[in-house]
Amino acid sequence: MRNAMQARVRRQRGMVLLTSLLLLAVVTILAFGMFRNFGVQEQIAGNLREKQRALHAAMSAQQYAEWWLSSAGNASIVEVTCDSVLNANLSQGQICSNKLTSVTDPPLQVDGVNAGVSINPGNSMTVTTTSARNTYYTVPRFYIAHLGLSADAQGQIYQIDAVGYGGGPGAVAVVESTFVVKTGVIDRGAP
Repeated sequence: MRNAMQARVRRQRGMVLLTSLLLLAVVTILAFGMFRNFGVQEQIAGNLREKQRALHAAMSAQQYAEWWLSSAGNASIVEVTCDSVLNANLSQGQICSNKLTSVTDPPLQVDGVNAGVSINPGNSMTVTTTSARNTYYTVPRFYIAHLGLSADAQGQIYQIDAVGYGGGPGAVAVVESTFVVKTGVIDRGAP
């Protein structure tokens, strides 16, 4: 009887080992799947962050362009053919008579050449060609095109296109607005 019990126990030990190895394999596969999923989620979060940075950069350029148009009579500047990039930080600006060939891909180009006005909003924006923390691929740009007289004939209509980048060339945001500058309107909130 004792020999029969020992034989059964030996057979069961092999079964326990096999079951344990199978369970270990399943747990390992699940763990690898979870780690891979975490990596994908990190990439998604990073891409979302860069998209938001690009959007904020483009919106800051657009808001600067609207401010520039409405301040100090800049809307009365003579339109020019825009075929280069000026620097708003050097008090340069322009209103373009020609239309953009490409608003989005590649952004803000006229006949294959970058055009518009670049604006570096401050010291917080470090521009570099590498994707490091707190850097942008390039400074935001805006392009102002004159569309004509407003419907009530009391102002001029402008189309403002702006582009901003995140940390690399693939994180790009382009925004567009239509802006009306009325003549004879005084901004009492300006310093």
